[in-house]
Amino acid sequence: MKNVDIQLEIIGPRLKEARESRGMTLEEFYSPITPHFSNFSAIENERRKIGKRLFKDVISYHHISKEFLATGKGDKFTSSRAYRKGDLSYQEPVEGEEVPFYNVSLTDMAEATDQWKENPEYYINFRPFNDCNAYLPVYGDSMFPKFVNGDLIAVKEVANPEVIQWGEAYLIIADERANNMVTVKLLFEHKDPEKLVLRASNPEFKGDTVITKDAVKKLYIIKGKITRNQL
Repeated sequence: MKNVDIQLEIIGPRLKEARESRGMTLEEFYSPITPHFSNFSAIENERRKIGKRLFKDVISYHHISKEFLATGKGDKFTSSRAYRKGDLSYQEPVEGEEVPFYNVSLTDMAEATDQWKENPEYYINFRPFNDCNAYLPVYGDSMFPKFVNGDLIAVKEVANPEVIQWGEAYLIIADERANNMVTVKLLFEHKDPEKLVLRASNPEFKGDTVITKDAVKKLYIIKGKITRNQL
């Protein structure tokens, strides 16, 4: 789209919409571009104007569509930086900048001894999530509206399970003491420090699940998401 008229004074809410469509925090979305990512809270809420140079850096880094920013219509991103090995469009990525996508259900993962045992369906190269272990599909509505059916979530294994970001979404893989549960839920603190509270983000799915910390075999924080139509 040529000669797109983008008014920097009112662009903040559309940057926010683009960021939230990928389920990313201010820090995750803007810190690769500037150490002053907290300033974007005011920018997104129209209390501060973004500079031309910084604006250019943001849309270039995230491949945000200028047409969407100008009109609020159409695809938010021009590219998800995804590729499928073997395609003509495939280009060899920089080492460490590819994350495998496994098209498996949580049930399949529960039955596997090695969660990433199968060959990935393809690889995704999207810098904000390139430190993750894998992308996985979301099935069901328990985490709506945070994640919707068909989203691809980027998961990163938690090195120290004692350090949990309460209220954030995690992939939890538990042992037989928690019925070999494999689920994506928000984690909250329990009054008993040896237990965890698992909660759906969809208000239609009421009731918490409580498990002991030592029943957790693997814990992955969900750093963000992309949608299939961005691939």
